Amino acid sequence: MGHATDVLVIGSGPAGLAVAVAVRRKGLRVTVAESSNPPVDKACGEGLLPGTLAALRELGINILAGDGQTFRRLRFIDDTISAQAHFLGEGGLGVRRTVLHRKMVERAEGSGVELLWNSPVTGLSRDGAIVGGRLIQAKWIVGADGIHSRVRRWSGLDTTVHREIRFAQRRHYRVKRSTDCVEVYWGGMTQAYVTPLANEETCVVLISRDSLIHFDERLKEFPELADRLMNAELISRPRGAVTATCRLDRVYRGNTALTGDASGSVDAITGEGLGLSFRQAMALADALETDELEKYQLAHRRLARRPQVMARLLLLLDRSTSLRRHVLRGFARDPALFARMLKAHVRETSSVFLAATSARLGWRLITA
Repeated sequence: MGHATDVLVIGSGPAGLAVAVAVRRKGLRVTVAESSNPPVDKACGEGLLPGTLAALRELGINILAGDGQTFRRLRFIDDTISAQAHFLGEGGLGVRRTVLHRKMVERAEGSGVELLWNSPVTGLSRDGAIVGGRLIQAKWIVGADGIHSRVRRWSGLDTTVHREIRFAQRRHYRVKRSTDCVEVYWGGMTQAYVTPLANEETCVVLISRDSLIHFDERLKEFPELADRLMNAELISRPRGAVTATCRLDRVYRGNTALTGDASGSVDAITGEGLGLSFRQAMALADALETDELEKYQLAHRRLARRPQVMARLLLLLDRSTSLRRHVLRGFARDPALFARMLKAHVRETSSVFLAATSARLGWRLITA
């Protein structure tokens, strides 16, 4: 018949591994099923924000400075307008997705998680799931299989309140950088995200609403960036992905729960996807420990609230060139305001702080 486990996690990306580690710390037996072999890669900006690094530490996963490149500033660029802000307190870290995955696999293995590679899941049953052609019995099933989650569909949770899709392509270049800054370039139809990595590597991601995005053509929207990369060595194969804002009515049914992008997602524009999934993992582990998945539903909704608001605001700027340039001019004239907005974006802040920052932003926009 196969074997039994307390929790079967389907998907071994960062969201799935985070759940496995968090649940294993509760003393439950955990098995992770993954259809591919490690490392599991994904086209993403590869910048870990301060809150994401803090969540990783809570999970016992230490990403060291040598694993990536520290960044302490965020810079927005739209044609001739440039605004930048420093992260207050701890900075972020640019880390290759494959490096992050390896560190998380090591933590999972070290904590006693069973990892089943090259083991596709073909369906759910009342007692568990069919993994690699055999039944694995499980008390709980966790779907961490991404934005196109089959677990979500199999469990009848595939109803969305809102979905907005964009398309991304990622490349890595070897180019010497002299800045500790993540750059976001805004163009007419495209955004470019530039993140410094270790070993003089740079991650460049282009995101567009056009499903037929062509990297070299879209890069022409950003002459300064294109000139910088013209003679740089391309050191990875191009990789594409879909990024979406998606919110579900519910994230569990019966003994099946969803986490990470399978449970709803925020657009990559926020940089919050990984941090959100790690917080969800810890909330889900708490709920599984006490057999109360409704607690997870409530926590999931609370955790997603701030990233969803930020996604809506930033996507509004993406759609409206005039509004975006007005806001960026305000940030350029008032860097302290930009820093406050960045703080509100990357960490939980008080309602008083948010109200004061919003009022200051409103005044700046009126007078810009």
